[in-house]
Amino acid sequence: MRLTQEMSKVEVKGFEARYYDRLMDLITLGYYPFFIRKAIKDLGLREGEKVLDMGAGTGRNALLMRPFVGQSGKIVGLEIGKEMQEQFGQKVAKYPNIELKDLRIDEPLPFEEAFDLVFISFVLHGFIQPKRDLIIQNAYKALKPGGRFAILDYANFDVDKAIWPVRFAIRKVECPLAEEFIQRDTKQMLSAHGFTDFEEHFYFGGYVRLLLAKK
Repeated sequence: MRLTQEMSKVEVKGFEARYYDRLMDLITLGYYPFFIRKAIKDLGLREGEKVLDMGAGTGRNALLMRPFVGQSGKIVGLEIGKEMQEQFGQKVAKYPNIELKDLRIDEPLPFEEAFDLVFISFVLHGFIQPKRDLIIQNAYKALKPGGRFAILDYANFDVDKAIWPVRFAIRKVECPLAEEFIQRDTKQMLSAHGFTDFEEHFYFGGYVRLLLAKK
């Protein structure tokens, strides 16, 4: 089967977008808030750092990152979904060091050596490989030397051998791009663009991974 970007479910709209945070909590039986807090802590953010959040969604992740970077740090979210943008704006309105930009991450971005960390959460799997490569290039260009690229997404595993709820989610709920992403070697993908020094944190029984790499 030839994979196309039209198969993707990464751009959330309508009901799913308006209630995205609540739906994520329900789907994971209330586990998601604990998981995402742990993953954000595992980023190793420090006071004063600048973060680029690719596909920033409702702003939930930006709010969790804010205490780690403090008032002297900065978080720039990139999001194109109008319903997501509205929620993001409402959540971060009182924090002047969090801002949102209406920019596509799968097109060339204007940032160059401006950020200490680039974060992308459950977004990269929803693109065809040429677009993934461009997103990775955008991240590399946006990072300062020694900066980190953090991908929170599906780990690489054999879907056929996964437990049945995971097989069902990947093959019936997710788009075909997700399984293709899982089958690829993500570290090799990043290495091809110059990233090194990998660090991994696993969640949900090893099916979800936070992969950190340095520029």
